[in-house]
Amino acid sequence: QELCSALEQENVQLLTAKEAVEQRTQELRKEGDLIYENMLPTLPEKKMVFKGVVTNKEDINKLILTPLIRYPLPGGSALITFEKAEVAQRIIAAKEHVVELSYGEELEELDRCRVRVRAAPVDVLLPSALEIRVTRSTRSIVVSDLPGLDVPQEALLDKLELFFSKTKNGGGEVESREFLDNTGQVVLTFAQDGVAEPLIERGHMQVLIGKGKYDLKISPCVTGDIASLQLQPSRCPSTVLLSGIPDVLAEEPMRDALEIHFQKSSRGGGEVDALAYVPAGRQGVAVFMEDEG
Repeated sequence: QELCSALEQENVQLLTAKEAVEQRTQELRKEGDLIYENMLPTLPEKKMVFKGVVTNKEDINKLILTPLIRYPLPGGSALITFEKAEVAQRIIAAKEHVVELSYGEELEELDRCRVRVRAAPVDVLLPSALEIRVTRSTRSIVVSDLPGLDVPQEALLDKLELFFSKTKNGGGEVESREFLDNTGQVVLTFAQDGVAEPLIERGHMQVLIGKGKYDLKISPCVTGDIASLQLQPSRCPSTVLLSGIPDVLAEEPMRDALEIHFQKSSRGGGEVDALAYVPAGRQGVAVFMEDEG
């Protein structure tokens, strides 16, 4: 009877823990939805040009996302990334740590030589599903393979507009022209329909620029916007957030003291891969990138 009672009590504890985990997961998902709703209206427009080569048919409908997460760091906190995930889990499990601050400093008061800091896991939101709505412009073309001439961009745009505005060259009235950022390519938009498509079908054209003729490539202009974005919480396995760090040392000595403490195996630590510390009264941002290892 006592054994049955103990088993029932253990089952109740397990169910309680499971419910707490499920509740926290729901809270994180709601936070992710709120961030998504607030983020979409402020997403900046980004002009992109595809320069790759598709070699497999099964890759045509794939979009590879590389996470680049900006994580806010309040004052009096630090992020430590260990080489081994099990070290981070040990530090998190201990919750509180007493760190020696006597390294490199002459401190008179004994109670300032040690401080207690809190250790917690790092949770970030990552995209789990993304839908992009793609639209092909009926009036715009992308002109590429431009020569590297020593002329201002505006002068080159003038020459391209002059060439493509002439009907004998298959063009028409140009409504706008602009360079795509960091691509060396130009988007020309015509005032009327029916001009861009024949030029795109040709693919290449000999264009007179200055004293020479250059073979320029003509491609369709495709724009896209995010139609749907879903986020899910993800925990960084090797990174620990330390908080409650008092402002008793300068930034560099404090960083050194933290690294020395948490790399010692006698204190449950291990080899530190990266450490970021933000002193009290300041704000910082840590950037998480995809682990290629």
